[in-house]
Amino acid sequence: MIAVVQRVSEARVEINGKISGEIGFGSMILLGIEHDDSEEDINWLSRKIVNLRIFDDENGVMNKSLLDTNGDILLVSQFTLHASTKKGNRPSYIKAARPEVAIPLYEKFITALQSDLSKEIKTGEFGAMMQVSLCNDGPVTIIIDTKDKK
Repeated sequence: MIAVVQRVSEARVEINGKISGEIGFGSMILLGIEHDDSEEDINWLSRKIVNLRIFDDENGVMNKSLLDTNGDILLVSQFTLHASTKKGNRPSYIKAARPEVAIPLYEKFITALQSDLSKEIKTGEFGAMMQVSLCNDGPVTIIIDTKDKK
């Protein structure tokens, strides 16, 4: 799994002109799922995201997590995070999981984030054409790949 975590002051996702998910202060997460990702990846990544210290403390130092700040999460699936651009100019998405594998993992990831954060998170819709808008605060953008745990 690859997650792009962005610290935001606000973010939203629209589908067909209607808001599907919207948050204020917190993290906007773009999630790419590979065919060989597992529940171990889900649990590790969820804990990593909610405990990631990317929010300012009283001294302006990034020393607080979503848990410390009561921040929200907006999660959007994005298979293009697994694009391979090694050959030619058209990206290959061969590493991205097919929907029959990715959807159950995506849904389990939502459940894990909600459990670890102890509140509901907002989401897009898996496989839908979405318009995402956000105000990246900082800017702060962190890329986390579960294949690089060690």
